[in-house]
Amino acid sequence: MEKLKINKNYLLLKNWWENIELTNYEKSFFNREIISFNQQLFRLKEKKIRIGAYGKSGVGKSSVLNSLLKKDIFKTNVINGTTRKIKAEAWNFQDQKLNSVELLDSPGFDFCNIQFPDKVYSCIEEHSDLILFIVSGDLNRNELKEISSLIKDGKKIIVILNKIDLFNKNELKEIIENIKFKLPKDLNIPIIINNENNLNNYIKKIINQHGEILLTLNTLQFADKLFLQIKEQRLKRRQKLAQSTIGKFSTIKASAVALNPFIFFDIAGSIAIDTALISELSKIYGLNLQNESTKKIFKNISINNLFLGFTQVGINTSFNLIRKIILLTAPFTNGLSLLPYGPIAIIQAAIAIHSTKILGKLAAREIFIKSKFSFIEPFIMIQNLIFNEPEIFNHINIYLSNRNLNNNFVSFLP
Repeated sequence: MEKLKINKNYLLLKNWWENIELTNYEKSFFNREIISFNQQLFRLKEKKIRIGAYGKSGVGKSSVLNSLLKKDIFKTNVINGTTRKIKAEAWNFQDQKLNSVELLDSPGFDFCNIQFPDKVYSCIEEHSDLILFIVSGDLNRNELKEISSLIKDGKKIIVILNKIDLFNKNELKEIIENIKFKLPKDLNIPIIINNENNLNNYIKKIINQHGEILLTLNTLQFADKLFLQIKEQRLKRRQKLAQSTIGKFSTIKASAVALNPFIFFDIAGSIAIDTALISELSKIYGLNLQNESTKKIFKNISINNLFLGFTQVGINTSFNLIRKIILLTAPFTNGLSLLPYGPIAIIQAAIAIHSTKILGKLAAREIFIKSKFSFIEPFIMIQNLIFNEPEIFNHINIYLSNRNLNNNFVSFLP
């Protein structure tokens, strides 16, 4: 296994972040996300791992964390919903690779007095390198939904079965079997009974074995999610500009084709306009094309869409011949033969507009595929990591799979 080194990954991410070159608008638009990422990056540098307790109200999240701390730090009560906001506390124990561990307590995700439940999930999901999902019995539908969301987001989860004194030995065994049956089989998510020594020793073992990897992975995923948000926002803005540019060139070509009576100049002029369009689109999508690259993209598009080119040339040739006959016969018909000239020109203009829009969309896609957003992406860094531990590899693989399914960005092209 390639040994993960926090310092190396920190420097890679720091270098990536410094080379993004955000605009003032983007800095303002993503202010909260940027602050959160910088905090996570700082934790990576300082080797500070965060463990978040998550679950519905009344399952005993605060009491589980107190049992780890061996102190009554987090407030508990017989009334559900005692915790109203996310709280953090340092957990001190010896670890050779990490400098400190911080425990996060959170309100129940189903607590009716929480104004913004999504923000609780977001904060726990973003800032926790490891999540203790606390339950006090068999999993219900809402708990399974939350676990599924955390898995898709690439989080490492440990299910903690709390309040075991409410069940006898057989009931406890049945509950554990039911939970195992409902959880994804390939992930092998641990189910730990909250008995003080059992839980304490298990969490310490996980941190000692995988703490460095989990902290590094969460920071990389954090960076990747921010990268995708920035990329999406940039593409949305570029989409509007690209659509406007395609519209402008469609109008220019339509005017040139409709007014020009000569076939040769029609074709030559159209190629020149299309080449200029591709060049403009390349600037919009941040790819500096040389003449040869422009020709190559144009050639690829033309080869893939020969029918469009042949159709356009064939129709324009036919219409130009008709227009020529109309112009030649005009003196002998006292100008009456010129009457169809207008509709023919309009049809040619419509064809020019349609073909230019198709060309523009294809060119934008081709240029987008060839363009690079930054020198190295967090996604590539995650892919390049090698894991021998199936429990780490499997859950990060789910994140990578969902990432590819949900973020192809084709819908943000013109």
